[in-house]
Amino acid sequence: MFSHARRLRWSGEVHGYDIKIEGIADPAVDVGVPGGLALVGLVDRMVEGDISASQRARATVLEELGAESLVDAAAVFGNFEMMNRVAEGTGIPLPPQAVERQAEMMQTLGLYDMVKSQHI
Repeated sequence: MFSHARRLRWSGEVHGYDIKIEGIADPAVDVGVPGGLALVGLVDRMVEGDISASQRARATVLEELGAESLVDAAAVFGNFEMMNRVAEGTGIPLPPQAVERQAEMMQTLGLYDMVKSQHI
């Protein structure tokens, strides 16, 4: 997740967007990309598993960003789900140096204390 959040920042810099990384963890904060709130809403609804809410979120992304972006968003979501399941299923630990290197971002996203408490 952290490397993806870093890439979001870098991509924002390249494309001239003012990225607010807090938006990844707080759906009330717009991350700063076109359709960002709609995309975060789509991901949140898909994770929750509420079919009717997911349908409304998909309709919002379709309206704001178009069909191609909706398909891209669904593909990215599916790929992240797959990678997380593989990592969790194989027991891949988060190395301590990764925790130290990502401390600022983890703090911003509210994850630092959770990871530290698990001694990962």
